[in-house]
Parts: sequence; structure tokens; C-alpha cells
Amino acid sequence: MLDQIDANADLAALVRTIPDFPKPGILFRDVSTLLLDGPGFRAAIDRLIATFDTGEVDLIAGIEARGFIVASALSYALGKGKIMLRKSGKLPGAAVGVDYALEYGTDRIEMHVGAVKAGSRVLLVDDLIATGGTALAGVQLLRGEGAVVTQARFLVDLPDLGGAARLANAGVRSGALLAFPGH
Repeated sequence: MLDQIDANADLAALVRTIPDFPKPGILFRDVSTLLLDGPGFRAAIDRLIATFDTGEVDLIAGIEARGFIVASALSYALGKGKIMLRKSGKLPGAAVGVDYALEYGTDRIEMHVGAVKAGSRVLLVDDLIATGGTALAGVQLLRGEGAVVTQARFLVDLPDLGGAARLANAGVRSGALLAFPGH
């Protein structure tokens, strides 16, 4: 993985770091600057695709909101369907959800009832993994509806926060193109 991350220094240069956001001491890794760069975004999607066997994936699940962007691009490039994992109350039809803990309180992630068929192999996607709480909730939600979730992909990993390790403990192999130290 380290060799792959080193090979993506060009993409790392496109990610803006905003100090003290959303609170003092946090270094916010802003992928919106990568998304603004057309060739950089295309390279990121192509490189993400190269990190997994596309024949082992039936659907791509994107986590709201920036995960939708990455998942949509992957879905389009691969001709795979896309599942939207949304915040509570955002889906127009019948939904099923999972509550999960945040640093201060709880949140909920939902998807449409029937969005996955039992046995569907789903790749979970988001822009960034930090503590892994939202990603783990997504895995729980998808598996609860019968999906097989063994892989996740991210543009950015913040390994010091342990999210990828938490996913591994849940039986999900994750990968990221970029890793940044700290919070």
C-alpha cells in the first residue's frame, strides 16, 4: 500500500489542508480541490479502479455526500449500479437505517428498502476514512440487508485515527490512494 501511496504524490498535491477546521487542532483534508482538477479526478478514479477486481463487485455504495461523487464516477466507469447511503430522512421511499455513534451524539445512515438483493457484492466508497464510524455503519446497514461487503475504497485515509483498522476487524479490506498523518 505504501508504494501505491507514494505513486500518488501528484494527487496528494491536489488535496488542500485547512488547519483548525472544524475545530482547533484539526487538519481538515479537503478533497474538493482534487475534484476541481479534471485530469486529477479522472486519474484518481482510474487508480481506484486498479485497486480491486471489478468482477468481484456487483454494486457501488456511496456514503453521503462526497462519497456520492466518487461512487458515481466508479459506477459510471464500470457500468455498475450505485446505492446511495444517506443521512436520515433524505430518501423519498421506504428506507432502512442504522444508528451510529459520533464524537458528540449519534447519527443515522439509511438506504432504500430493497436496494440490494441478498448475496450482492457491494464495494463501499467514500472520499475519506478517519475513525471509520460512518463506514462501519454503512457496512452494517448493507450486510443487514443481505449484501456481501468485503471491500471499501477511499481517496484519503487518516491512518492515525484507525478507521481502516476498524474496518479490517469487521472483515472489510480497505484501500486508499492517499494517506495523511494526524487528524
